[in-house]
Amino acid sequence: MTAYRRLILLALALTTLVVVFGAYVRLSDAGLGCPDWPGCYGQLSPHHAADEILETHAVDPHGPVSLPKAWKEMIHRYLAASLGLLILAIAFLAWRRRGAPGVAPGLAAALVGVVIFQGLLGKWTVTLLLKPAIVTAHLIGGLTTLALLAWLALHAHAPARTESPRRYLALARTAFILLALQIALGGWTSTNYAALACTDFPSCQGSLWPPADYANAFHVLRELGMTADGDALPLAALTAIHWSHRVGAALAGTALLALGAALLRRAGTRRFGAALLVALAVQLALGVANVLLSLPLPLAVAHNAGAAALVIVMVWINHGLRGACLPAPVAQRRAGHAGRENSYA
Repeated sequence: MTAYRRLILLALALTTLVVVFGAYVRLSDAGLGCPDWPGCYGQLSPHHAADEILETHAVDPHGPVSLPKAWKEMIHRYLAASLGLLILAIAFLAWRRRGAPGVAPGLAAALVGVVIFQGLLGKWTVTLLLKPAIVTAHLIGGLTTLALLAWLALHAHAPARTESPRRYLALARTAFILLALQIALGGWTSTNYAALACTDFPSCQGSLWPPADYANAFHVLRELGMTADGDALPLAALTAIHWSHRVGAALAGTALLALGAALLRRAGTRRFGAALLVALAVQLALGVANVLLSLPLPLAVAHNAGAAALVIVMVWINHGLRGACLPAPVAQRRAGHAGRENSYA
């Protein structure tokens, strides 16, 4: 295995860790554990800023600042910074080996741009005091990074293309789009602390169409817990956010279920269908459990990890099915490149 491939796999694993640990930081209310950026009270670590942290915590013991929360926040930053360096190294190697089979310098360069913007979103998350639009964008950026790295890893290893009807790829792309929209709704639910606006299932507040304030729920440019006019965000707005996430889950889940069932019907795509249906079942079960058990931290973090797993599975499926729609000469050339690359590895 070449250094380029090793770095991509390492970056993919680290991105998964960063995404899941970032969810843990957010869900444990540690997002402002260090209220400045990139350091902690201007220091390299919470250890060096312990006096300032303890003083702030003494003034407001129930506030967002404490030593444990500061360490959570800074560990997440250290991991994210390490990932950024890895991605720079991947882009450098991709540029040096441009033209070689399995190397995608354009995608690697785009990934650098995504990570730079993701770093800015991380900064604004703190400096703009957890504004929902910024925090949601930061979550989406993390999963976008994960998806691009998964695609790079598959491209670098040049797996055999899977022959299947063209409609499978169209269904896979549609399902992936719906999954992306559903993840955005999930991020909006989490960053607005609307996960417990409905504590029953399948109904919400005893109704299948609860009273909801959609205008305030989806006004993007506002502060956390506030309407655009500066008033406290009403329960009806939180209900609208939560219920929209459930409706989105039904739509995306139906599309993913249809795709998984279709893939299971063909021997060549059965592994895709099985992986997708297992990941989907686990994610739906986690979503229901979070509602009925009042959002315990381990299950809430696992639900975020489940979203990451679904993204990786859908990238794998779309990458594998993509060859079915290539013209025959192009598919043959790519197969030849893959064979040559494997002989060099």
